[in-house]
Amino acid sequence: MSGTCAACDCELDDNPIKVTVGGNTVEVCCDDCAQALREADASQAQGSGS
Repeated sequence: MSGTCAACDCELDDNPIKVTVGGNTVEVCCDDCAQALREADASQAQGSGS
């Protein structure tokens, strides 16, 4: 399976990291991108709760 990283648009290798963001599962290329998406999702969730 091939594709691009949901965070940085780099090509994914054979073992992408799956991250759930906003109820959807996306694939990223590395831990840094996974962490960035998790932080963005958490920030958005906090903002919509107020």
